[in-house]
Amino acid sequence: MTRARASLVSLCLAGPLIACESQPDPVALKLQAMSFASSEWSEPVNLGAPVNSRCQDQTPTFSKDELRLYFTSNRPGGLGVDQQNGCQDTNDLWVATRASLDSPWEAPQNLGASINTSANEGGANLSLDGHLLFFHSDHLSGFGQFDLYVARRADPKDDFGWGARANLGPLVNTAGVEAAPQYLQSAEDGSANLYFYAGADNNLTTDIYSLAVTRDGEPLGSPVLVQELSFPGRPDGFPSVRADGREVFFSSGRPLNGVPVFDLWTSTRQSVHDAWSTPVNLGVPVNSSFAEFQPDLTHDGRTLLFIAGAGRGGEGGLDIWMSTRTVNGK
Repeated sequence: MTRARASLVSLCLAGPLIACESQPDPVALKLQAMSFASSEWSEPVNLGAPVNSRCQDQTPTFSKDELRLYFTSNRPGGLGVDQQNGCQDTNDLWVATRASLDSPWEAPQNLGASINTSANEGGANLSLDGHLLFFHSDHLSGFGQFDLYVARRADPKDDFGWGARANLGPLVNTAGVEAAPQYLQSAEDGSANLYFYAGADNNLTTDIYSLAVTRDGEPLGSPVLVQELSFPGRPDGFPSVRADGREVFFSSGRPLNGVPVFDLWTSTRQSVHDAWSTPVNLGVPVNSSFAEFQPDLTHDGRTLLFIAGAGRGGEGGLDIWMSTRTVNGK
């Protein structure tokens, strides 16, 4: 399969996901009946310390219960090399936990050597049952610039119980970039689906793809271009699909009013068998005059995580932000 375009801006290499089960997910069924058509997004808030740091904090994704936050960071304490600016030369995957939705976040911890290497890791995404972790890495053992990987664990509450990481193989990974996977569980007929972005021209342009996978995360064929979400000659990436498969958020450098910008965009479809609608810019207050990247939608569809640079405020570097939306006026 031809890969005509590459990946997003190099500083944003990381991304989100969901998961796979054979039985219908009651939350996904509830979402199908729920109307987001007249919903409004709140003014985004910066997650602050200790989640954000003066280094680059990226590609956030919640666990289903929202008590675990997996993300990418080059903060001290990883498997890279410390630099004079107090950050490391590569990105690792980290996890922050909290006791309840109203509790503060504990200090993030590095996921360790079963997942991270001295190269760059990013784009973490947990399956809904918590047994699978998808991510990307540019380790030299892969097939190209960035490859997609999966790791598995027996205990979904053991953040440091991950087994050895496994490359998804040459049916999926190429000499170019494959990054920011999202595992969509129970929303499509038959197999589960993995969404990600890919390209081959050194992060100048990228397209969004989907891939049928087994419940255990094994590829069932070759990736398919999601053409209606991919703008020719511009970077599209970091897809985050709602649990019912009917709404997607993604980053894009496509033009807005004739001017290329890096913003968050969204699209919908009537059913998982339909094509996606023409994407629309998410607008204010989520987007701003600064660049926004890497959206991740929670399982209930109510909260959107994303990242923005220091120009928008925060702890410095790239920070993680959060916005929530109303449903039927509530």
